[in-house]
Formats: sequence, C-alpha cells, structure tokens
Amino acid sequence: MTEIVEAPPRHPVLSFVRRIPATLTIIAVLLAVGVVFAGLWRPFEDSPLWDTVAYGLPALLEGRWWTPITGTFFVNHPLVYLFTLSSFIGMAYLEFRRGSRVAVAYFGVGQLFAIFASALLLWLFAFLPWPWAQQEALVLDVGPSGGSMACIAAAAGLLRAPWRVRAWVFVIGFTIVTLFFWGSLADLEHALAVGLVLFVDRSLRLQRTTVREQRLIAFVAALTMLAVDVLTFLVPTDGPFGPTQAVGGSLLDIGVDVVVILLIANGLRRGRRWAWVLGVILASFNVLTGALFLTLLFIPGAVVETSLGDPNVAIAQSALWALVLVYLLWVRAAFRARRKSRIGLGDEPSLDEVKDMIRAHGGGTLSWMTTWGGNSYARTTEGIVAYQKRAGVAIVLADPLGPAASRSASVTEFIAAAERAGLIPCFFSAGDATKDAVPSTWRNLVVADDTIVDLPGLEFTGKAWAPVRTSINRAGREEVTFRMTRLRDEPWGVQQQLRAISEMWVGDKGLPEMGFTLGTLDEAMDPEVRLAIAVSANGDVDGFLSWLPVYGGDGVVHGWTLDLMRRREGGFGPVMEFLIGSSAKHFSDEGAQVLSLSGAPLAHDYPPDAGAIATLSDWLANMLEPVYGFGSLHRFKEKFHPRYETMYLLFRDESDLTRIGAGLTRAFLPDATLRQFAGAGVELVRGERD
Repeated sequence: MTEIVEAPPRHPVLSFVRRIPATLTIIAVLLAVGVVFAGLWRPFEDSPLWDTVAYGLPALLEGRWWTPITGTFFVNHPLVYLFTLSSFIGMAYLEFRRGSRVAVAYFGVGQLFAIFASALLLWLFAFLPWPWAQQEALVLDVGPSGGSMACIAAAAGLLRAPWRVRAWVFVIGFTIVTLFFWGSLADLEHALAVGLVLFVDRSLRLQRTTVREQRLIAFVAALTMLAVDVLTFLVPTDGPFGPTQAVGGSLLDIGVDVVVILLIANGLRRGRRWAWVLGVILASFNVLTGALFLTLLFIPGAVVETSLGDPNVAIAQSALWALVLVYLLWVRAAFRARRKSRIGLGDEPSLDEVKDMIRAHGGGTLSWMTTWGGNSYARTTEGIVAYQKRAGVAIVLADPLGPAASRSASVTEFIAAAERAGLIPCFFSAGDATKDAVPSTWRNLVVADDTIVDLPGLEFTGKAWAPVRTSINRAGREEVTFRMTRLRDEPWGVQQQLRAISEMWVGDKGLPEMGFTLGTLDEAMDPEVRLAIAVSANGDVDGFLSWLPVYGGDGVVHGWTLDLMRRREGGFGPVMEFLIGSSAKHFSDEGAQVLSLSGAPLAHDYPPDAGAIATLSDWLANMLEPVYGFGSLHRFKEKFHPRYETMYLLFRDESDLTRIGAGLTRAFLPDATLRQFAGAGVELVRGERD
C-alpha cells in the first residue's frame, strides 16, 4: 500500500502572494519600464519620450490615442515610485478577495475612465474664465494612480462594517482635500476614479450607519478641517480656487478655528448637543466667509484682500465647510447627549427591584453580582441592565435581568440608550444568549470559562476524585470541621479572623482587592450569601469560601456561585479542596442543581486556530500570573471536573478596546493608586523574568 504523505502547509505570506498574480505583474512591468527607460533614477518628465507616451488632453487632441495605455506604465519621478507601488495594496486586497479578473477590471476601467473623464472635463471648463482649468488642460501626466485609486475604493467597499464606512470616509476625504487645495491633473483623476467606484459599487450607505458612526464621521471631519487650516497656513497650494502662499491666511482666523475645533471635536465624538451647535455655527461662518470672497471676485474694483485672509484659501475651505455643514444638519439627531444623560426608561430601578427581578425570573451564575455596590441600573421595557460607567464606557456586568424572552430586546435597548448618552457600550462576562442578541457587526473576546459542577447524584468516587476524597479524609484525621453559615451570623471573634485572613491575602498582592466580578467581605455580609468555613481543632479558622445564590426563576435558589476563596497562612494544607468538596456535598443534599466555581479571567483553553486572540490572552495571563495567579486558579478548579460555559467580552469593534481596557481597569481596581500599579508592575517584570 502506498503511503500518502501530506504536503506541509504553505506559509501565509506565500499563500497570499500566489493569489495576487495580476497585481504583482503590473508592479513588475512598472519596475521593468523604470529600469529600461531610467525612470527609477532620473525624472522621466525630462525625457524626450515624455510627449510621446504621456496622456492628457493635449495628447488626445493631437491624436496620440495610444497614450492612455503607454502612459500608465511610466512614473514621472524616482521619488514617486514609492507612493505608486504602495498604492497597489488596494488592488492586492481586491484581487485576494475577489480574484484577478475583477481586480484587473477595476484597475483598467478606473484608469481609462480617470484619463478620459478628466480630459473631457478640462476641455469643457477651459472655455470658462477659470485659470486652473485652462492651466491643467495643457498638462500631460503618466502613472497608474487612477486605476490604483479605483482599486483602493473598491477594496474599501469590501471591508466589514463599520470599517467600510470609515475607509470610504478616509478615501473620499483624501481625494476632496487634495483636489481642492493642490488640484493637479493626477488629483482630478483620483477624484474621478473614486467617484466612479462610489457610483457603481454603492457600498457606502451612510443612511444605514449607527449613531456612533455618525458621530465618529463628524469627529473625523472636524479634525480634517483643523488639519486643512494648519496645512494651508504653512504650505502653499494651487488648487481649483487659485494659488495661495505659505502663511497666507489670517493668524486670528487660524487661531480661532484651531481653538474652537479642538474644543468641539471630542464633544462631537461623544454626541454632545453643545458641540453640534458650535460646529454648525463655525461651519456657517466659514461658508459665509467663502461666499463673501466669491462675491467680491465678481465685483469690479472690489478689494479682495481683507483682514479675513487669503480669498483662495477661504473659498476652498468654505467649500469643505459646506459639506461638513450639510452633514451636521443631516445627522443632527445623533447629537442629543448631555453631560449627565441617564440611561434607561423611567426612574432608575432600586436595589430591591433588582433583587426581586432576579428571584422572579432567575439569572446566570453571575447575576447576584449585579446587586453589589458600584453598579448602576438601566430600566428597559421588560427588564433591567446592570452596568458601571467608567472612562466613558458603559460596562454591562453579565447578562440582562428579566424574563428570558425579553433579554434580547433589553440588549438592543441598552445599546441604543448608551450610544445616545455618548457612552461606549460593552458587555463583560456575558453568555451565549447575549452574544447572539448584539448586532451581527459586533466583535467578541473570550474572557473566561465558567466552571460548572452538576450536583444531582454527585459522588466523590473513582480515581478522578482522589484529591478531593483525600482532603476530606485528612480533615477528619486532623479534626478540621466544616460549617456552612452566614457571615453576619458568626460571632465577632470569627469575623475578625476572617478579616485578618483576607487582609493578609490582599497585602501579599501589592494591589487592593479586585472588584466588579470579585467580591469582598462587605459583599459577603449579604444575608443571602452563604459562607463555608474550615475550623481547626484549636478553634482557628483555616479558610473560608463565600457562595452567591443562583435563582432559577421560581423564587427558589437552584445553585450557588463561588466568590471569595481565602486561606490562613500555615493552616490546613488542602483546605480549599476540603471546603469546595464539602460545600458541593452540602448543597447537593439540600437539592441544589449546580455549583459554579466561577471563571478565572484570561484562562480560557483556546482551539489551535484561535490566532491573535489566543496569543494576546496567553501573554497577558503569563504576565499577570505572579500577581493574581489566574492560571493556577483555573488548574485548581479542574480537580472538580466541571463543564465549561464560555464568558465573553462583547464590543462594537476594535477601536473601542483601548477605552474599554481603561474602563475595566477602573472597574476591577477602582481604588488602586499609581504607586500600587507601579509596585504590581515590578512583580510582573519579575514574573516574566522568572
């Protein structure tokens, strides 16, 4: 029998290269032409072949019909090769996604359309008293930039939401700004090529953008206008509206624009109403200024140079501001957020309402954590969403509360309410149901695996349960006793022992006790929280656990979730195995269905093809292990042979992750100081070095 040997998998880079032959062929032709005709080391525009191969209106009027083809494969200056070759990244992505035929079609049609359409427009505009059109009508050009820009535009349309809209905004903004202020024949060709793809593809649908995207576009538009103000003040331009000189604008005008735009840009991103009002006023002022200059140009003898600045700059900028003004008015409904906007319908639910809803409709293993301090509550049509507002982020803890059938609607309502308030919504430690309820364009990261032990019929028999049996048997020999109680029912002396054990544990970490999904003894004082205590023969507390109730929707507790795990230094060795095993048996005898050992953050077992997410998570886990020991905790819980339920961080897209990271840091460590963070950093470095 012949043995079949599988070929080793190709390197990703080689696989990508094999799928873009048309792009690589055009690049090779460009380089070959550059070598043969010396364009790679000296300006080709000085070559005697320039008039023969370059395209443009003069070439077409003189009958050089071949120039749109020949001129495509020449570059006018050695320095331009760098930009020309890099612009083919759009064609490479387009070919990789849609194949060589489609990529070549976009490149070829885009290039030819850009050349012929620009020649036609310049021929028509040259009949007008328009110096820019008359000048550009005499210009020849070479290069493939019309085709490559068409491919870039087509590639933008292939991106997934919301990056598709963002890429389109960048491409359109780039072509408009370069056309208005520099206005070369190449800039006109770029704008026409992009316009063609925009018309044909129809992949830019601003009317379908979210409130968040509408605000982000306004934010980018404001920053773009700021950049244009500064550039036109420092750099000479020569666009369709006329040439300008460096430092050709009014210092007062530039200064006011910069200060005001910096003030309102972030407000637009947050959806603030005052920022929108100031933006409309600023845009209107610039539009009126440009209209004034344009009017003066047609009045014989009128003084055009005024204290308002260079008229050519003002007219060009006013054209851009007119687009910004129209956009701000169009999406005005997106800017209704106020600084103290409240999320949710009606009055904010009380803590008693939250607890009653959990008892009535049940919840997940983390639902009782929503009753802890630091949480705010948003009322939805039929439910309640618990969240914390940190660093401009609304971080939802676990899944929405309320009837199971209403939770999907609660997710949708909360996202809309948070965005209206100018906050970034995300869901932390959410389950599969919430993951399915968020918009399809949202991203997710696995943050932990909830470890569930099923209690019915639980018996510690067989080899797999040997460590748990051993701990229970050893506790019997050493007269260590187990007690299930409530913290508030314990005498003062026992409570003080528990606090001393907890404070010793915190002191070893260098950081304060973590919050949010990790409780403290204050949360354990809740009368519905159970406490498992291991007491030595001499009466000392060797360790303790706290258990949060998990309601099943009928007002009855059907499970318990592990929260605190603390042990006394030098006490009974396997105290945690003993306490968890004894608790599981105790709750099983009471009729409970499940026991959640909760999830250890950054300790998920990723599949082999998880990629960058797994790499990042593993790196963070290794870094944090010396401080919090998440990986060790995850391995410890495996002794109880749980089943796993995935917990997710759900968020809109990658651009939110920086803010979400800052918000989660403050949610978990609200009281940590810079000194404590620095001390923990030393431990991280030591751990990584070890």
